[in-house]
Amino acid sequence: MTSVLFDKVAFIGLGLIGSSLARVIRAKKLARQIVASTRSVKTLQDAEALGLIDAGYTDAIDAVKAADLVVLALPVRATEHVLKMIQPYLSPNTILTDVGSTKANVVEAAKAVFGELPEGFVPGHPIAGGENTGVHAGKVDLFAQHKVILTPLETSAPWAVEKLTQLWQAADAEVICMDVQKHDEVLAHTSHLPHLMAFNLVEQLATREDNLDIFRYAAGGFRDFSRIAASDPQMWHDIFFSNKKAILNAVDGFETQLKAIRHLIEEDDSQALMGLLEHAQAARQHFNHMLAKKTVMEKELVTQKFTILPKEHQFKGTFSIPGDKSVSHRSIMFGAIAEGTTHVTGFLEGEDALATLQSFKDMGVKIEGPENGNVTIHGVGMSGLKVPEKALYMGNSGTSMRLLSGMLAAQQFDTVMTGDASLSKRPMERIAKPLRLMGAQIQTTGEKGTPPVSITGKQVLKGIQYELPMASAQVKSGILLAGLWAEGETSVTEPEPTRDHTERMLRAFGYEVKTEGNKISLVGGGKLVGTNIQVPSDISSAAFFMVGAAICKDSDVTLEAVGINPTRTGVIEILKQMGGDITVQNERIAGGEPIADIRIRGTQTLKGIHIPEDQVPLAIDEFPALFVAASCAEGRTVLTGAAELRVKESDRIQVMADGLQAMGIECEPTADGIVIEGKGKAGHWDAIFTGADIQSHHDHRIAMSFSIAGLRASEAITIHGTETVATSFPTFTQLTNEAGFSIQTID
Repeated sequence: MTSVLFDKVAFIGLGLIGSSLARVIRAKKLARQIVASTRSVKTLQDAEALGLIDAGYTDAIDAVKAADLVVLALPVRATEHVLKMIQPYLSPNTILTDVGSTKANVVEAAKAVFGELPEGFVPGHPIAGGENTGVHAGKVDLFAQHKVILTPLETSAPWAVEKLTQLWQAADAEVICMDVQKHDEVLAHTSHLPHLMAFNLVEQLATREDNLDIFRYAAGGFRDFSRIAASDPQMWHDIFFSNKKAILNAVDGFETQLKAIRHLIEEDDSQALMGLLEHAQAARQHFNHMLAKKTVMEKELVTQKFTILPKEHQFKGTFSIPGDKSVSHRSIMFGAIAEGTTHVTGFLEGEDALATLQSFKDMGVKIEGPENGNVTIHGVGMSGLKVPEKALYMGNSGTSMRLLSGMLAAQQFDTVMTGDASLSKRPMERIAKPLRLMGAQIQTTGEKGTPPVSITGKQVLKGIQYELPMASAQVKSGILLAGLWAEGETSVTEPEPTRDHTERMLRAFGYEVKTEGNKISLVGGGKLVGTNIQVPSDISSAAFFMVGAAICKDSDVTLEAVGINPTRTGVIEILKQMGGDITVQNERIAGGEPIADIRIRGTQTLKGIHIPEDQVPLAIDEFPALFVAASCAEGRTVLTGAAELRVKESDRIQVMADGLQAMGIECEPTADGIVIEGKGKAGHWDAIFTGADIQSHHDHRIAMSFSIAGLRASEAITIHGTETVATSFPTFTQLTNEAGFSIQTID
């Protein structure tokens, strides 16, 4: 149970939201005293009778004296008046928050009263409500499974934000931090506009002469949509004026879209109307899928964690690992610009690949699925992509953004690509620079060459001969994809071989690609032809099971139909060099990619090695897992030539080093690698790692690597920020639990 957070909580206003929060505080015993102020004596009497407050006042000044938390639960337009009254009676340690649906006007009101804002001032907004209002309408579970948005200011103290976060989490709410302006813009579209539309629709129908029949025979859709028009008119009157600019922008956008639909119906444009409706349906399904699997993370607030408890784990079984993410991305991209239909099986339904899929739907490509890994793409050809109505959102996917940069640079329309908090920190100049050499107009508008990425269309691209300064399959692929539309030949020379999925799949779609040593070339102006693609199981995801089996006594794991593209098999070779018992069997070809079944057994202690640099590009994504293997090995493991790891979803060298050191492993990060002193001993399978709280920095591979370390831990390991695991391996916890390993997921 949550401990006492406050000595005295004072509510100014005690309607639905205020009384519901008071019920939570009372039920969870979060405060020693709860008081309230409202002009209605009856409300105060009822609140005392319900046991919600210890004392009630009609004067707000009496309520806030000695309070360490003041909650403004009143109409937003009354904020400045109330703050003027109570300002002299607030202590420097008082936390001041509100529950209003608009934030900019609340902040302006506070500035007008305080001048220099107090550090305890943290505006807030619970996204919850109901048709009924008043103190009796409150419910202790009103906020459960709902979001609460806090909008900390530069002046807000971390201790105040933390205490409010604890308060709302005690109400079983999901807490998000957001910028004030962004809050008002987002809510204008997602809450304020729908309420305005509901009031408008009900008013429109209520003025009809046959309104009784209209309401009597209304279907469920009308009832569900119009329900919110039963909300408090005074509250929404204030909100519509308080957030006037953002709401009017939202109304303008709605009117424009409504006119477009009206025109299609008026012109009997069946095909265009069906396309619009299908696109809207697909977008809704996409967002449902994403939100169902990914908790919201803003400004580094973690909303999911894994806990692995110490016990003697087993690790056995035969498993089908989800589809390869790299191949899944490319199957959508190439199928979209091909002529004819492409059928994909084994598609990875993780968030990164889904972001790519949705982006092409946003550019007018009809895509059916995914359903159980099956996707059908109706290609539009090299010149068939259409201008998206808004920025393309890439989520956490660097592959999507870098490869699409090459494709979009050649289109006849302008585009903007954005991403989540993690992707927005990743370098994009490495692809932007060579594309500019080809004639593209591309800008990385974030700090230090990071997203958003803005691309100006209608440019004539020229083929170039480009030598990669570092080994990067994403940069190579982005240049080659731009080369599909460029005049003449485009070639990329790599310092070391990188994964060649782009080259293989272009050939599968009938496009000629030449490979001469480390030089890959193609000539622009050709076409792709739709085909069938079988996506192999992802070796990067399989790596966690390989390492888990290699460090666990008597383990025996078989992974079926794993992609063994020779540019990706570094993890197998490195584990073999360390003495791992790995067998590659039943090799075959599927969709142009080599696949095989891989069996791993825990039969002997691994040995530390100096990892050959020629294997580094072939295992670049698997090194976090290999660091765990090295920790369990006997002797020293040295990695060099892997500076690329520092610019992945996180600085994977430093983040892994921090976590391993916290778990009792001696290791030293270097500029381009790491030195790990393994604690393993021949013939011994004892615990290697001590318990620790690990920060994954929202990097999916970091989170899964430290999860596997739990197989050899003496105490509980807790890994924070694991919500991104769904980007590449949505069934990770399910399969590891089937293997005999227990991971607890806490949202």
